[in-house]
Amino acid sequence: MSETLAAGVALLVVDVQPTFLKAMPDGEACLRRCLLATSAAKLLGVPVLFTEQVPAKLGPTHPDLLHAAGEGRAVFGKTAFSAFGAPGLADALGKAQVAQLLICGLEIPVCVYQTAMDALREGLGVTILSDAVTGRRADDGRACLEALRATGAHVLPTETVFYALLGDATHPQFRAFTDLVKQAG
Repeated sequence: MSETLAAGVALLVVDVQPTFLKAMPDGEACLRRCLLATSAAKLLGVPVLFTEQVPAKLGPTHPDLLHAAGEGRAVFGKTAFSAFGAPGLADALGKAQVAQLLICGLEIPVCVYQTAMDALREGLGVTILSDAVTGRRADDGRACLEALRATGAHVLPTETVFYALLGDATHPQFRAFTDLVKQAG
């Protein structure tokens, strides 16, 4: 029963590139929570997609995230701030029949905000993983998350979202997920 809760869900990891992480006051903490989300998504069979902002100049996604996602991941380079400006991303979401997009990454007031707004305009459900997003200025991030809530996006912690996808302690991946949570700290 609960295995079907993950149907139609995808995780989008926005621009978690080492160059950007270094500029964030809590970049390491955000990376750890993005790792939890990516590992949990792989465990539950949720597609994982990554965007990279101008990767030729700013470098690729953090290698730990790519490793955690495994071989089924998809990576999209972009110059637009919204992930929906990345060539091929919208098509990939459509092919995967994604109805609910989980979003984590950088930076809340720019790429995360614009991506979430575009996803809502596309008719997707949006959940921002509140502990797996960050920005340079905390006040800007809070204001943007409040605005996203007002437009219908959910803003919830990573564990809350993935426990909801599990639905029950009898889910076959429950123990493996709780191990991930313990490792993430």
